[in-house]
Amino acid sequence: MPSLKDLKNRIESVKSTRKITKAMQMVAAAKLRRAQDAAEAGRPYAERMSAVLGGLAASVGDSDSAPRLLSGTGSDQTHLLVVMTAERGLCGGFNANIAKLAKQRADDLLADGKTVKILTVGKKGRDSMKRDYGEYFIGHVDLTEVKRVSYEDASGIAKDVLSRFDDGEFDVATIFYSRFENVVSQIPTAQQVIPASFDAPEEDQAASTIYDYEPSEEGILADLLPRGVATQIFAALLENGASEQGARMSAMDNATRNAGEMIDKLTIEFNRSRQAVITNELIEIISGAEAL
Repeated sequence: MPSLKDLKNRIESVKSTRKITKAMQMVAAAKLRRAQDAAEAGRPYAERMSAVLGGLAASVGDSDSAPRLLSGTGSDQTHLLVVMTAERGLCGGFNANIAKLAKQRADDLLADGKTVKILTVGKKGRDSMKRDYGEYFIGHVDLTEVKRVSYEDASGIAKDVLSRFDDGEFDVATIFYSRFENVVSQIPTAQQVIPASFDAPEEDQAASTIYDYEPSEEGILADLLPRGVATQIFAALLENGASEQGARMSAMDNATRNAGEMIDKLTIEFNRSRQAVITNELIEIISGAEAL
């Protein structure tokens, strides 16, 4: 049975931990509002860009003049997995869920005899993936010093991926991130970015709107597709930012409540132990008085 001093030290320690988790929860709540606004503001642009590229891709079809970013290399043997996680932990299962989805995809591809290459964005994803898939690593993007993700950061990642594609290092590229739904729900998502994949435009929209493109659909696609890749990566980074803060806020709230429950239990145990000590002392005093 722990002594009164040990119980008192444990109570003070848990109280200090609760102060830290409460402060982290408040900081995450403040950051969440900005990150959520940024993610929601970026969705319409990304969706509109995808719709425009989808319409162009549908008009080009499978023609021989289609850009390689759209038509692909004609093979799907080598896959690049771009795993995007946070630079910091203490955000529940946010990082682990993204890494788990990427690991499942890597295992499936390897089981099918495919070649897998991994590029990580975020220290936590690198640490998680490198333990089991270190031999497949080809690079890492460090965003530790970036306080607020910008399009330039996404553009840098996109240029790295595109240059590797131009050099023939892979055939298919897929990004892994977490889509923000709300504070308690973040959905791990895998999205193929190379070759570009778009949803077919709705029939009524395609029929009601007819565009003439200059110089040609193929020329416009060749210019827009690299920007489309950067836009998809930027949107994924924004979704990740909001998801990270939401997951951290939820995790720190749970930790704060758990600390409070632990303090209550330790306080009850401390009071019982102190009462037992007082009772024993009274018994000794009474026994000594009767002995006289």
